[in-house]
Amino acid sequence: MRIILSITGASGVSLAQRFMKHIPKSVELFVISSTNAKTVFKKEENIEFLNDDDIAAKTASGSFQCDAMIILPCSMNTLAKIACGMADNLTTRTASVMIKEQRKLILAPREMPYSAIALENMLKLAQLQVVIAPPVLGYYSNPQSLEEMEDFLIGKWFDLLGIKHNLFKRWGEK
Repeated sequence: MRIILSITGASGVSLAQRFMKHIPKSVELFVISSTNAKTVFKKEENIEFLNDDDIAAKTASGSFQCDAMIILPCSMNTLAKIACGMADNLTTRTASVMIKEQRKLILAPREMPYSAIALENMLKLAQLQVVIAPPVLGYYSNPQSLEEMEDFLIGKWFDLLGIKHNLFKRWGEK
């Protein structure tokens, strides 16, 4: 399985770091990072880092085969650009390709409350089959720490990506 992870903005980068930590070795991970996010994390063995300024990188082509893309966290700026069809960096260009090729694209918007403009952009993208999956907790998992809360969120994103995990207790499980 090939997954593209794009990290935009600086707030919420810890979620992306934890996401990468839990990615199984069997998943081929390609990471696109904004300049601000790059300063926050280090290179891992099964991760290929791509330059967000390089819109000619492999993920920018429809011929690059991958299973899904998640933008985590997704800044409102990035979300708006994608909704308007702007492809001015590798993240927005790759997202445009994912939509064009009808491949799974997941956005995890990190800001709240949502403005009417942001909600309108999310609706527009949802109507194009983009999955809008902000970091919202499910308290039925009974998290006892920040790490358990983050694991719940990552588990929900893994579910959307089809990655098996045991990061949280599911509804009705003991």
